[in-house]
Amino acid sequence: LIADDSAFMRKVLIDILKAEGFTEFVECASGKECIAKVDTEKPELILLDIIMPELDGLEVLKQIVGKVPAIMISAVGQDSMIADAKANGANGYIVKPFDKKQVIAEIAKVLV
Repeated sequence: LIADDSAFMRKVLIDILKAEGFTEFVECASGKECIAKVDTEKPELILLDIIMPELDGLEVLKQIVGKVPAIMISAVGQDSMIADAKANGANGYIVKPFDKKQVIAEIAKVLV
């Protein structure tokens, strides 16, 4: 599940993942939609943007922790938010702009 309010960022992540052989993706653009998709789609992993409408990624994380692993997506300079995410159960983080190797390395840590 890729949760980011930017369609462009979702596409960039999907392109990186497709190149690594991943084939199934669910997308959403808001925190509320993400929570609903966790319950209906039962994803193996969430790539969760911190800044999103309705509910931010940290609030989503608090509601889904224990249900599905989540890797937070953060813009550079949001170190305090990354620390909050880790304290609330995030399984990793990826910094924008995306580095393909970092994306795959963080996912590999969670899915292995």
